[in-house]
Amino acid sequence: MTDTALGSTRLNPDQRNAFIASLLGWMMDAFDYFIIVLVYADIGAEFGVPLQQMAYLTTVTLIMRPVGAYLFGLWADRVGRRIPLMADVCFYAIVGFLCAFAPNFTVLFILRLLYGIGMAASGDSAQPSRWRRCRAPVVVCTRASCRPATRPDTSWLRSPSCWFTRSSASTGAGCSRSAILPALITLIIRSRVKESEVWENTREKMRKADTSIRRVFFDGKVLRRFVYLVLLMAAFNWMSHGTQDIYPTFLKSTENGGAGLDAATAGWIAVVYNIGAIVGCIVLGSLSDRWGRKATIILGAALTIPIIPIFAFSQTAGLLCLGSALIQFTTQGAWGAIPAHLNEMSPNAIRGFYPGVTYQLGNVIAAFNLPIQQALAPQLGYGWAMASTVGIAAIAVILLTAFGKQAHGIDFTRADAATPAAEPAVRARR
Repeated sequence: MTDTALGSTRLNPDQRNAFIASLLGWMMDAFDYFIIVLVYADIGAEFGVPLQQMAYLTTVTLIMRPVGAYLFGLWADRVGRRIPLMADVCFYAIVGFLCAFAPNFTVLFILRLLYGIGMAASGDSAQPSRWRRCRAPVVVCTRASCRPATRPDTSWLRSPSCWFTRSSASTGAGCSRSAILPALITLIIRSRVKESEVWENTREKMRKADTSIRRVFFDGKVLRRFVYLVLLMAAFNWMSHGTQDIYPTFLKSTENGGAGLDAATAGWIAVVYNIGAIVGCIVLGSLSDRWGRKATIILGAALTIPIIPIFAFSQTAGLLCLGSALIQFTTQGAWGAIPAHLNEMSPNAIRGFYPGVTYQLGNVIAAFNLPIQQALAPQLGYGWAMASTVGIAAIAVILLTAFGKQAHGIDFTRADAATPAAEPAVRARR
């Protein structure tokens, strides 16, 4: 479907199913990732494992995500999006469910490793360029590793509800058990979503041109852009995880300059700052359609830097709530342009593989963020551990984005946009 054919701002039934499936898919796998962030200190106490070692639960999940993006992405590029996505939903739902019954740290570590493979490949649909604007409730990606356009981790809003009940390892287990239900709903919805028209058109053109996925990827310009996007995603993920992963522990900790708040207060702060993240995604994501992806990303990262002192060094719950909400507005607001940006910079022929793997390889580089922050906390305090890592990452995002390119507003359904090797070089611009 083209923009002209769209004719209105309403989603048709297939687009609506794709949106709901992608939103639920990302929400649930992100929910299960972040529930560990909320309670890993309590799980460590129950298993008798120090925090520095527990922090590697998130690291191993992030490290394995490129494996899932590669496997499911190539599969999706070869056979279409629907079957790989449904297989992935079943896989990560079962592994996430099993995490609730892990008897010790070793078993939980292995399950989180497997979960990282499935987490990388959730969410997919094909949408025309009009629906790529982030204020519309749609999914912009045509890849096997995709997020809703506004990148709202609504899973965070659900995670504190488990935390409020009882801040313990059993709470995380109960939440992991409940995560399988929406995943099954996602599977049902995805079974009703049609195959991507863009994928079907591109497959036909590649067949006629006798072009392979390998040939498209190893085109010089495509490969150079791949390396650049990996570096950009590394900086982005370091900035994002730097503001999120250790913050719940900082809010509750009474050591190393922690805020020393009770679990309920810390949980409400998590709710507020993630509402800030959702609003930031909507606002800055929408602006990216007007100003371009680069300008919006640079704005969000630049606004992050002056907020760091309030976010990291405040002494009262009120200021901590304000600082964390503002920094999530800016950092996740910058993220609001990323799903569209990655897909616009990707050749149609490998849009299942290319954006997902660049994003997940960047995640690998950023995977040691939490262990590094946790290791720095005893020496520098939590405040400086967060401030230094987030500040450096924000500067890196600004510089990499400024020297990079963008391909704003590409219509994936156009015939010329489906030319595999030529498209990235022809359509990218400063």
